[in-house]
Amino acid sequence: MSVENSVSLDKEMLVDGEWVDADDRIEVVHPYDGRRVGSVPAASRGQVDAAIEAADRAHRESDLSAHERYELLYRAAELLEDDAEAMARVVTLEQGKPIAESRVEVDRAVQTLRLSGEEAKRLFGEYVPMDPQKGFDRTHAFTQREPLGVVTAVTPFNFPLNLMVHKVGPALAAGNAAVGKPASNTPLSAVKLFEYLDRACEELGAPAGLVNLVTGSGSVVGDALLEHDAVEAISFTGSTAVGRHLAAESGMKELTLELGGNDPTIVWRDADLDEAARQIVSGACSNAGQVCNSVERVLVDERVEDELVDALVERAEALAVGDPFDENTDVAALVDDDQAETVVRIFEETVEKGATVECGGRYEGRVFEPTVLSGVTPDMPAAREEVFGPLVPVIAVADFDEAIAEANNTEYGLEAGVFTQDIDRAKRAADEIDAGGVNVNTVSGFRADHMPYGGFKDSGKGKEGVKYAVERFTREKLVGFHAGKNA
Repeated sequence: MSVENSVSLDKEMLVDGEWVDADDRIEVVHPYDGRRVGSVPAASRGQVDAAIEAADRAHRESDLSAHERYELLYRAAELLEDDAEAMARVVTLEQGKPIAESRVEVDRAVQTLRLSGEEAKRLFGEYVPMDPQKGFDRTHAFTQREPLGVVTAVTPFNFPLNLMVHKVGPALAAGNAAVGKPASNTPLSAVKLFEYLDRACEELGAPAGLVNLVTGSGSVVGDALLEHDAVEAISFTGSTAVGRHLAAESGMKELTLELGGNDPTIVWRDADLDEAARQIVSGACSNAGQVCNSVERVLVDERVEDELVDALVERAEALAVGDPFDENTDVAALVDDDQAETVVRIFEETVEKGATVECGGRYEGRVFEPTVLSGVTPDMPAAREEVFGPLVPVIAVADFDEAIAEANNTEYGLEAGVFTQDIDRAKRAADEIDAGGVNVNTVSGFRADHMPYGGFKDSGKGKEGVKYAVERFTREKLVGFHAGKNA
């Protein structure tokens, strides 16, 4: 811990190829013990506008080929990979997740950059035959995909590195310029990412301003990104309330919104209950439960409820809680006091309404123990709200009809899981659960970085996943060739 205690990361932001400061700064603290770990500038409206205008100019000036964009992203991936351990420690310092989880996030970010680089080579159009319509037999047409221009990337605290890569990587792969805005409490890993991207741009000879990073409050930076006419696309991950505001005020801008979730996992009596319990506890408690598609509700066949609860308790009690820099820690701190207070409120209100604490339930400061709750009913806060903490609420259901109905009993629709060995039951869950992804024999928290990822209802609009994000950051143009007068 001596290295971590001595770290001070006071960083600047990247505007038009220059690293710049601001009149005010934002302090960054370590969630586990509250010590200061660094700071970033609080950008002014003028600085945000300058970043957007630099990105707009760079996009217009850039003539990078698909292969050069691939090289840029691969080079950034190399630089990140070479610095992986230092980056993992920055993620843990600012976000508080266990160091083992931070290493996984860094590795995923390296892969996401490389996947983005590969996708730069795959911006294919298609030949459009025109002769199905009478009179067009000598006409040829094809489509081509073109970049939008300036793409802004607004990211949350829970995966401060990889979620920024998920937006900026595909934006650059598609030929756009990018302006990133990280969460104010976890900006440091994003700054380091843009250091690598800036270096890769310089080595490749890309125009200054192709990548920009502005740090600061949502009320200043976020509003500037939303209101500037040069911004063509906004990719946002965060709360549903902010997502609704963006949707209402964004006009003709392209929006990708990855918002909240209240994700169910169904466990049926024919499942491997020990394996289901292992995955559920991991899916509910990784990153202290601060994951959009974490297991928020467990819907279990009432005939195996007791057996599953026992297995969940055994798994939850085996998790080590403590210092995130301890290699053995499984669950550390929630990101800030507001987050901790929300989890405590939801837990206490759920217990007051009659839920039973099977294990855990203790908390101190920002550290909340993994907690299994039985006897939860659909009207309780832990069943209805997005918890974003290490709670495992168990709801018993009488039959599969009730399981499906309860899975859909939410305004959200991000991901779902179902454990069963019955193919017909699995297919029914896939067809009838109203969510952007249904995972059979794993939990709602499953995600691979190349897959389409995005929810229905209040969980957002559009898809992430490298290929799918690239498509959203491009526009499709039809080119038609018609016979000339001398033909």
